[in-house]
Amino acid sequence: MSTADMELEEDVFIIHKHENPERLKKWRQATLVLNATRRFRYTLNLEGKEEARNVPSKRVRASTQVIRAVQRFREAGARATNESPPPNGFGVGPRKLHNLIEGQELNFLQQLGGVSSIAKSLRSNLEDGLNEDVDDMILRKEHFGENNYPRKHRKNFFVFVWEAAKDTTLIILMFCAAVSLITGMTSKDEGITEGWYDGTSITIAILIVVFVTAISDYKQSLEFEVLNNEKKNINVQVVRMGRTIKVSIFDLVVGDVVSLNIGDQVPADGLLIKGHSLSIDESSLTGESEPVPKDSMHPFLLSGCKVADGYGLMLVTGVGLNTEWGQIMAAITEDTGEETPLQVRLNGTATFIGKVGLVVAALVFVVLFIRYFTDEYSKSKKANEVASSLSQIFAIAVVIVVIAVPEGLPLAVTLTLAYSMRKMMEDKSLVRHLSACETMGSATIICSDKTGTLTLNEMTVVRTWVAGVFRETKDIRMFHDNVTGILIEGIAQNCTGMVSSLKGKDPEVSGSATEKALLTWGLQIGMDFKSVRSQSTIYQMEAFNSIKKRAGIALILSNGDARVHWKGAAEVILDLCNTYLDEEGRVVRLNNEKDPCRPGVAEAVSKCKVAGVKVCMVTGDNLITAISIARECGIYTGDGLAIEGSEFRNYNNEEMLKSLKNLQVLARSLPSDKLLLVQKLKENNEVVAVTGDGTNDAPALHEADIGLAMGIAGTEVAKESSDVIILDDNFLSVVKMVRWGRSVYANVQKFIQFQLTVNVAALGINFVASVSNGNVPLKTVQMLWINLIMDTLGALALATEPPTDDLMQKPSIGLRDPLVTNLMWRNILGQASFQLTVLLTLYYKGIDLLRLDGTKDRKDILRDTIIFNTFVFCQLFNEINARKPEDFNIFTGMLKNHMFICVTVLSAIFQVIMVEFLNKFAKTTKLSWKYWLFSIGIGFLSLPIGYLLKLINVPKKPFITTHKVKRKRRSREDPNPCQQYSNEQLDIEQPTD
Repeated sequence: MSTADMELEEDVFIIHKHENPERLKKWRQATLVLNATRRFRYTLNLEGKEEARNVPSKRVRASTQVIRAVQRFREAGARATNESPPPNGFGVGPRKLHNLIEGQELNFLQQLGGVSSIAKSLRSNLEDGLNEDVDDMILRKEHFGENNYPRKHRKNFFVFVWEAAKDTTLIILMFCAAVSLITGMTSKDEGITEGWYDGTSITIAILIVVFVTAISDYKQSLEFEVLNNEKKNINVQVVRMGRTIKVSIFDLVVGDVVSLNIGDQVPADGLLIKGHSLSIDESSLTGESEPVPKDSMHPFLLSGCKVADGYGLMLVTGVGLNTEWGQIMAAITEDTGEETPLQVRLNGTATFIGKVGLVVAALVFVVLFIRYFTDEYSKSKKANEVASSLSQIFAIAVVIVVIAVPEGLPLAVTLTLAYSMRKMMEDKSLVRHLSACETMGSATIICSDKTGTLTLNEMTVVRTWVAGVFRETKDIRMFHDNVTGILIEGIAQNCTGMVSSLKGKDPEVSGSATEKALLTWGLQIGMDFKSVRSQSTIYQMEAFNSIKKRAGIALILSNGDARVHWKGAAEVILDLCNTYLDEEGRVVRLNNEKDPCRPGVAEAVSKCKVAGVKVCMVTGDNLITAISIARECGIYTGDGLAIEGSEFRNYNNEEMLKSLKNLQVLARSLPSDKLLLVQKLKENNEVVAVTGDGTNDAPALHEADIGLAMGIAGTEVAKESSDVIILDDNFLSVVKMVRWGRSVYANVQKFIQFQLTVNVAALGINFVASVSNGNVPLKTVQMLWINLIMDTLGALALATEPPTDDLMQKPSIGLRDPLVTNLMWRNILGQASFQLTVLLTLYYKGIDLLRLDGTKDRKDILRDTIIFNTFVFCQLFNEINARKPEDFNIFTGMLKNHMFICVTVLSAIFQVIMVEFLNKFAKTTKLSWKYWLFSIGIGFLSLPIGYLLKLINVPKKPFITTHKVKRKRRSREDPNPCQQYSNEQLDIEQPTD
């Protein structure tokens, strides 16, 4: 291997999408952690994942059947002699329906009279479905159950309290507090009346830390729970009152008629009413990867399975726990944990900082320990006083560790992710994987679909090519009745859409955008939808997919003749034709359907370009249409490259990589072309975001750094392979996602800057003071309060900053860019130096400079209180600085962040309470107004100093890093570095032609 191919050892704190469990174990083992339960709460359960992998999928259904067999054995006698009667008003009950689907016996179905008879027993109409009567829906849910299953109860608040209390340092401090309490109360000098203050104050401080931490964690868990529940809320197409509408999967009831298309999830147990080329992937229940064809001889449909191909209508017979899928889902424990790249990198940063802190804490302990035995021990050798003094020394060292090991640093990511995910929902982006929030901020290219994403997905037939002439949409009526009749027959039969006619209302058209356009046009030229459909019988139907680019139907006419209709891409259909008839009989048609560009897309694309994010259109449309839309959207420029998928896939590796620089439009592309494009872009070190909606887009969505599935047009297979679901199918929402991704990274950096400044200043003053005179100005309770400001409260204030427009005026964030930039180090070291200078000056010269009066003990405690007060206000003002690490105007948008204002104001109020009212608790004394003004004034100086620091230019090359960076140059002969995924790894089944 050449030198160019050599690479540094990969840092264990760098992980990638779909990382293997062994690597995930390594970063956890390398992490310095004080509370593993809390630190790893939102990470993947590796042990559970390993167990799940070792259990063959075929055993899932077998295990369920064993459980059911036991249940059936217990109830066998009762069922044999007394079959429970059906619910009032229904001709069949849930138990009989359950046994029918479970046994999948065709003879049993025929004994019950077939699908039509069961529909009548359920008071359902196979053509028009159920009515929308609310009382009827409630009645069905009462008798047949709801389409839901019981989930694991969430942790109550006191579980989070217990987990927060498991922190190693807090446990040690509790021990120190107990020793201090015992020695203080047994001391002759202090006694019971005075001796309990020290131990009790530390205990109360620990309890405050524990409860504040638990409250923060509990609120995060509630937000994640809401988002996880939203992921399960699938929209299902049902027929009710003759109309095709979308309802939540949770609102599905027994008797509903459900429409199934390629990529859909079967939402409940049911029976096939009618279908064409329908095949179901039942691997989730049986483990068998081959799709199972469904027809009148095999009509049984199982909840949780996927539609691999074809189209069908099903009658719902079982929902929720009355389905096999529902029982399985209720029995398993779902692991929603996930480590994100930024979270893991912050664990690495926290470990680096923590190790430095441990060294400082150890040195402080050694110095104080030696000084005690050389200076103080000789004054008093009483056991209880020695124990009390040593416990205080040990407590100081432990609190330094508490401050030094930034437990809140990795958890700040979780906090900002929870906040960002909730806000992204409002911006129509449902995040399925946490890592997508961060990675989207690093995206360098977005490969976007055209239809529905860049365009409105609202098509209208504006011109037609019939009998060799362009005509307006309504001009077809002038043709011979036979020509118009054949055309209308093709429109009405060769589609999966519906036309609903309600009394007193205009016809309502449903289906895909293309089908809506054709059906609407059909109505304009005199189509009677139901009448046309009744005049012929469907013999076979071939559903549209992105590989074939066509859909067809074979009809048996009333006179016994057969006729086949095709529709699809113009060049594909024309290739099938070799004759056409004139206006008297033979005709070939070409439909021009216009799909306008979405409002605001051109502006959003322009923002992406300014932000250094390239946009590439990947579409199945022809090249001319694709270029036209891409130009309208601002994607295609004169110097850009626009090619077809067939040309791209025939390039050699060198030509492919070369074309990526200027590629703006990839037309007539297959799903395999999209996957190939993603792989080559990643090989070219791009961070790739991809949009997709079809089943065959799943491999590309899975392979991309960020897979974005469409929420409206997207299939369930595409959604399950994605990281984010764009709920409104709008490119503007994709751009907002980039903005939020950058905001996550920026907020974390703000918190890092703030926390490291506190770390450096607190460690510096305690270390210097302990080494110089064997004492520390910041006491145990005070440092616990500072730690609370620094960790939990600081994260709440800074991690919830909303995104700003300037984020989209900067280049993309590299996945390996340092978390702590040179600008941040400049701010950290500058502020920490200022604070240390002021605090150490106060510590050594403060009594004289401030002209403090009183006894030596009085002057010492007054000086230490001023130091503590000044230190806290330095942090509160520096927290304002941290909001804008690069900008001079740090107040922009501050009043809009209510959380920041609340945290800052409440911190200041509690500081006043600690100093003025909790003197024995906090080891403070009351301050006069001039010392309050002094403390606040010194803290305020952090703002102008922050301004001056920003005038200092720093080099771009990082001069401090907390982790190793892997660098590798690839030669042209290198194979594709992207991992290749099999269907099993993708957990999908590819549809076949």
